[in-house]
Amino acid sequence: MFSKDITIEELIEKFPGAIPILNNYGVKCFICGEPTWGTVEESAKEKGMTDEKIDEVMKELNDAYSQK
Repeated sequence: MFSKDITIEELIEKFPGAIPILNNYGVKCFICGEPTWGTVEESAKEKGMTDEKIDEVMKELNDAYSQK
């Protein structure tokens, strides 16, 4: 299970399938070539997400990871 304090880099390393899920929520910095040195939560908050929305993202990521 991933938590919202996992870094973007670690998440993608462990689960490349996270990229399209994060893209759907507007977290795209790692695709544009800009290095991302933060957690999923930090990146999501930079995009204006609420804590509830971040929990939704994490649930979707964990559900998708458990089905791979």
